[in-house]
Amino acid sequence: MSVLVRIPTILRSYTGGAAEVTAAEGTLREVIAGLDAAYPGLGGRILDDGGKLRRFVNVYVGEEDVRFAQGLDTEVAAGARVSFIPAVAGGAPATAGGAPRAAEETPGQARLREPDGVIGG
Repeated sequence: MSVLVRIPTILRSYTGGAAEVTAAEGTLREVIAGLDAAYPGLGGRILDDGGKLRRFVNVYVGEEDVRFAQGLDTEVAAGARVSFIPAVAGGAPATAGGAPRAAEETPGQARLREPDGVIGG
C-alpha cells in the first residue's frame, strides 16, 4: 500500500497538474526523496540546500504537523496522507480613504512562480 500526497496548486506543475500523487511509505525524508525521483525538482521546493524543510512550507502527516513530531524522521505509514501547505500571511492594507486595496502579488508570491525560485524562500 502507498502513501497519498496532497500537492498544493503552486507545485502542481511538477506533477503534471495532479493535486494528489502516491509515494512509498517510509520516513518523511524517504517520501520526499521518492517524490523528487518521480517528479524531478519537487523535492527542491520542499527542502532547502541543507536538506531541511523550507521555513515557509508546513507539512502534515495525517493531522500532525511534522515540526512538532520528528520532522523529516516522522514515520509515514502505508495509507497515510501527507500534505504540503505553503504558508500564507498578510493581506491588503486599507488605502488612505479606508477602502480595501485590490490584492497585489507580493514579492514572495512572485518567487513561488519563478522556475528557479523556491517555495516560500
